[in-house]
Amino acid sequence: MNALTANDLKTRGVSAVEEGLQHSDELLISVRGQERYVVMKVETYNRLRELELAAAVAEAKADYAAGRFTTESVEQHMKRIADEL
Repeated sequence: MNALTANDLKTRGVSAVEEGLQHSDELLISVRGQERYVVMKVETYNRLRELELAAAVAEAKADYAAGRFTTESVEQHMKRIADEL
């Protein structure tokens, strides 16, 4: 993964980001030598969001299949949530 310093970003702006993303889908931005941020192409971001959603759906299906769910009214649900706090 390519890296870009905060100083380079400050002085060169978006052109530095575009240059860094020509060779990779992701670009690390370091601040004072510490990796702090990741910039990525929107296509990569959308792919990650889709994978995240697919994982959440799979987890929900597994919970349902294993019987890890409750059926309750809104009032019962709100009371349970309040009691858990």
